[in-house]
Amino acid sequence: MSELFEKKCVPCEGGVPALDISEIHKYQKKIDGWDVIKNEKNIHFLEKKFTFKNFVESQKFVNEVGRISEEEGHHPEILFGWGYAKINISTHAIEGLSENDFILASKIDKI
Repeated sequence: MSELFEKKCVPCEGGVPALDISEIHKYQKKIDGWDVIKNEKNIHFLEKKFTFKNFVESQKFVNEVGRISEEEGHHPEILFGWGYAKINISTHAIEGLSENDFILASKIDKI
């Protein structure tokens, strides 16, 4: 995971293919506990659920995810509430997963 953690997200404005399923599985081995999910449009994304003691801890975590996301220029979807947060990551410009998604996941795991 450290190799991904040390990388920086590269802006993606489309024009490149999303990772195929074999590439996705190679990257998935480098992150801990993230599920690869395919939505109703057949677009892959990463998802992980986190649990906390209370709302304040959830909010602190989400604020730190936001800070890291801004630094990386790569923004996940975040759902949170009392004692939980759920993070979904994909590269919208290519409608799928890119290396950036796995970089961001590895950085979120370091929080």
